[in-house]
Amino acid sequence: MPDTRDPSPSADSEASAEANAVGFFADRFALDATRLGTALDATLEREVDYADLYFEYSTQDSVVIEEGIVKSGSRHLDQGVGVRAICGERQGYAHSDEITPDSLALAAGTARSISQSAGGNAPVQVQTGAVAERDLYPVEEAPTDVPVTEKIDLISQMDVYARAIDPRIKQVSASAITQHRTILVANSEGELVGDVQPLVRLNIQVIVEDEKRGVREMGYQGMGGRYAFSRLTDETAWKPLVDEAARVALLNLDAEPCPAGTLDVVLGPGWPGILLHEAIGHGLEGDFNRKGTSAFSERMGERVASPGVTVVDDGTLEGRRGSINVDDEGTPSKRNVLIEDGILVGYMTDRLNARLLGSEPSGNGRRESYADLPMPRMTNTFMLPGDDAPDDILRSVDSGLYAVSFGGGQVDITSGKFVFSVSEAYKIENGRVGAPVKGATLIGNGPDVLTRVTRIGNDLALDNGVGTCGKDGQSVPVGVGLPTIRLDAITVGGTEG
Repeated sequence: MPDTRDPSPSADSEASAEANAVGFFADRFALDATRLGTALDATLEREVDYADLYFEYSTQDSVVIEEGIVKSGSRHLDQGVGVRAICGERQGYAHSDEITPDSLALAAGTARSISQSAGGNAPVQVQTGAVAERDLYPVEEAPTDVPVTEKIDLISQMDVYARAIDPRIKQVSASAITQHRTILVANSEGELVGDVQPLVRLNIQVIVEDEKRGVREMGYQGMGGRYAFSRLTDETAWKPLVDEAARVALLNLDAEPCPAGTLDVVLGPGWPGILLHEAIGHGLEGDFNRKGTSAFSERMGERVASPGVTVVDDGTLEGRRGSINVDDEGTPSKRNVLIEDGILVGYMTDRLNARLLGSEPSGNGRRESYADLPMPRMTNTFMLPGDDAPDDILRSVDSGLYAVSFGGGQVDITSGKFVFSVSEAYKIENGRVGAPVKGATLIGNGPDVLTRVTRIGNDLALDNGVGTCGKDGQSVPVGVGLPTIRLDAITVGGTEG
């Protein structure tokens, strides 16, 4: 496969991500302050409360191997601009995959049509805005600039290694995905903010079979983040990943049917934080609460979780998949406390919802691409650790379920009801981890589940960097985390009545 490279902006470690982004768009598309100001002025010809321009240039590639054969490879380049005008609660938005003066003018005219008021706003003087004084993901080489031969070599090694682990492993699939995204935001407040965002991800899936019983099971693992591709090629990174996928698949070959009923449940650290993300996190996004459609609406300052439960959304963690130097509206990312010692203290907001809620933007305005409007979205969402040793938490349960990892899940934002499938779980019998079980689902209600937390471990862990969050048809990378916790009296669906 040829190594075709796009002229992506280089990742100069001696320059800030913002400076790289601003310079890239200025050089490639001749976007100087005057041209940006002219486009914003056109948007503001009618009375609007706020306007912004969002530019994006993104490259992404992926390679997939199955049974030692490269089954697919792709490379995508996306570029474009979105122009937004806000008037009250209304948003006008237009976008184009051409970044030219004419396309900017046309998009600006379309966006400003939401306002019926004559007159305009003062001319905009665009200048570099105040951004976070940090770069959370400096890399010397853009991940998409790494030769495709290196990526194929990595996943080929994973394929060979996986098939040698156990003769019951019948199918192996591995993939490597890299992205390099450059964004630039200019707004009617005169701010000009940019960022260069690398992203890598490695995946492995194995299918095992017990031929005598005709039983097949699957194991999956992944890892990634905003860092150099070279971190993935280290054997100490990818070999444990493959080992874990094989272990889970083989474990489930002999797993018992999960009992159904109301059980005390212990959640393991790390990826089980996806339950927190889905069942709680979405309900704390500002748009749902402003509209009164969240189960947490009008509950600010109230107890929504057990004492000791503190939940944060933090976009400032170095190298994490969900981290961002600035959000997609140019607001610096922050560490936002959402629930403190069981009390609801904050929502995640973008600029529109923050203004309408009478608060400051929390740095959670995110969008999938230039073709989408920003909205409040999570970054890295997790519960802070407590004081309990994980083994003590397990010993405190006479009979229950130990859920170590999760698969998919669904949640209803308005009611808060959720259903999650568990991909690795064990019985707890007399305070000890017992036989593995399969077919388990956790069923509950978001506003209720955190009131059932009775023990919080001291072993907070974040996931391996594989989270992708969907909302209103848009997907963005996120992170989750959790310490070991005990939940009392949770409804568990199973295959054993």
